[in-house]
Amino acid sequence: MIVKKLHDAGLKSEHAYLAAVGSIGLSLASWLTSSRNESLERADRWGIFVGEWAPTFFALGLALANFEEPE
Repeated sequence: MIVKKLHDAGLKSEHAYLAAVGSIGLSLASWLTSSRNESLERADRWGIFVGEWAPTFFALGLALANFEEPE
């Protein structure tokens, strides 16, 4: 139901896939930045926290792909 509403709102699977790839880059960037400014344990937490977004966005992209018409 939520995925259908997102699809009807104009969100496409490509958007979710781009967000997933972006979150992988953001995870690396947040880890690097945090490791320079804070302790390594805190940097690891930031990297893992942001890194958990990627699978969610990939799953959302797959779900949205089911609602898109084949080209």
